[in-house]
Amino acid sequence: MMTDETRKTGAAAILEALKTMPLQPGVYRMLDEHGNVLYVGKANQLKKRVTSYTQPNRLSERIQRMVALTCSVEIVTTHTEAEALLLEANLIKNYAPRFNILLRDDKTYPWLIIGNENYPRIAKYRGKIQKGTFYWGPFASARAVDQTLNILQRVFGLRTCEDSVFLTRKRPCLLYQIKRCSGPCVERISYEDYQLSVKQAKAFLMGKAPEVQRFLVEKMQQASDNLDFEKAAALRDQIQALAYVQSNGVVNMVALQDADVIALYSAGGQSCVQVFFFRGGRNNGNRAFFPSYSFHDTPTDIEVLEFFLAQFYEDKIPPAQILLSHDLSQHTVLADALKLKAGSKVDLLFPQRGEKRAVVEHALTNAREALERKMAEQASQKQNLLRMKEVFHLPALPKRIEVYDNSHIMGTNPYGVMVVAGPEGFERSEYRKFSIKGAIAPGDDFAMMREVLHRRFGRMRKEKKESSASERPVGFSAHQERDEVEGKATTQGTAGQEETGQEESEKERTGMAVLPDILLIDGGVGQYSAVKTILEELAIEGVSLIAIAKGVDRNAGREWFHSEGQPPFQLPERDNLLYYLQRLRDEAHRFAITTHRSGRSKALIRSELDVIPGIGSSRKKALLNHFGSVRAIKQAGLQDLESVVGISHNMAHSIYGYFHPDWQENTRKK
Repeated sequence: MMTDETRKTGAAAILEALKTMPLQPGVYRMLDEHGNVLYVGKANQLKKRVTSYTQPNRLSERIQRMVALTCSVEIVTTHTEAEALLLEANLIKNYAPRFNILLRDDKTYPWLIIGNENYPRIAKYRGKIQKGTFYWGPFASARAVDQTLNILQRVFGLRTCEDSVFLTRKRPCLLYQIKRCSGPCVERISYEDYQLSVKQAKAFLMGKAPEVQRFLVEKMQQASDNLDFEKAAALRDQIQALAYVQSNGVVNMVALQDADVIALYSAGGQSCVQVFFFRGGRNNGNRAFFPSYSFHDTPTDIEVLEFFLAQFYEDKIPPAQILLSHDLSQHTVLADALKLKAGSKVDLLFPQRGEKRAVVEHALTNAREALERKMAEQASQKQNLLRMKEVFHLPALPKRIEVYDNSHIMGTNPYGVMVVAGPEGFERSEYRKFSIKGAIAPGDDFAMMREVLHRRFGRMRKEKKESSASERPVGFSAHQERDEVEGKATTQGTAGQEETGQEESEKERTGMAVLPDILLIDGGVGQYSAVKTILEELAIEGVSLIAIAKGVDRNAGREWFHSEGQPPFQLPERDNLLYYLQRLRDEAHRFAITTHRSGRSKALIRSELDVIPGIGSSRKKALLNHFGSVRAIKQAGLQDLESVVGISHNMAHSIYGYFHPDWQENTRKK
């Protein structure tokens, strides 16, 4: 048995792994002594590629350090190098290895969907693509989707309401009155005409607006000839709306149908990738990305772009064309991998002249400007952190600041939130929501904060114990924790996540296993003392606690600050640090309010079905789709309930018994 003293490391460990390594295509993972993934790579011939790591004098400084930390190598074989590339991208996203280039992105892209109901609904959607639904996108932002939704409502009158609303309407809603919906809920449009509108909307999204317009003109003429002037007028309004949309630049002028334009700009050891989305001849907007690499020797632009492409399309379908700012060295492998994802050929183009080059140059300009803005913001942020270190006598420049706040109305729907900021500003993928679960007196903010902090740091301690091979004392030092994870980057956000921040009960990411440098709360000496006591109970060390209390008459600019080792003090009214701390507090306050409002809204729309054991969202939807309303479900008989798809004999009895307690009591007696 190999002990810790005899365990091989570095090139020796790699040579040991090479003894049984095949020449097939595949993916390899370099692991450290704790089993943490240091690096993920792919190869056409695994043994040949991994052998190169045993010659340190030919390796870059970054890879030399990685090899020195390697204690074991794990591999997965694939059929082709293209398959290996796709698997590599997936593993990089899952493990976020410190020696890989990482695509930092905290949420999935929004899509527009048209459902498969009898009267299909259009809606904004985030998450995994599912069969049976018409998807269009992706869009660069939620705003871009909203603009397209507005167009489809205005031109085609498709509904946007939930099924539970649609099935229970007795009269048309406001959207019908302002001509943004055709009123299928109350049969103001026939089934055939609505299906035709859906078909036209899909054709419009696929870049066939001229054909749609010609069709509408023909239908209008037919209606006029048949003396159906009301229908002719409605078609005329559709044609005018479509003409307005086309004349206001919604369609791009570069003759790109389905394409992504991807441009990379680098400066100062950092990179920005701009992606412009074109679908169906329309520009769906653009988005900037800032790949991270936590190593000293900067990779080349082509390396960054190739890593970006592999990770970017790991969870999305690539378009028919991808226009690039750089010529790739792994062009064939990437093209083959993207073909596997798309199910059809994907052209990777490096245009050097003409309209397509002009579009790429435009994307490059946007990438440069975005990177310049980010670097300017980083410089300003660093000044704020340096000033914070000086004013609050911190041992080091803060890398992670956690801000906490609560929100409730007389104790109802209470939520606590955690907002995170660092050297690059607010880290929205690290925000957390805590639904207060304990029996807490209305308005007891101290008890709420106690529960939030116990759950936040209690989860961290649990996760650290589970992931660590050796036992650790109950109390942790913030400096010990940061040393262990130095160089790691955040992983991609949870799919389908619209608002930044996740429920605390979800699987946490790397950041939650790290203690903050600063814990900032909104409150005075009472709140400061209470939180300090909680941290002592949890044996949390090395975290600087700061409380920001509103000034006289709660005036902004006259805040008092409470911290360890100095009496309460105020900052000058025009101090940049004061503005920064106010922004931190206000962001936590904003997030707490929006979280509370969301929870309150869900509670208000919760129906009686939600309290019946065994009734989840799927069964609830099936019941409402079948009966139309909760009132109808109450009046339904046992056989009626059993006829609903997904409702078993026992479940039907549970539902009927809930609404008919006397029957349920008699049944039990029998």
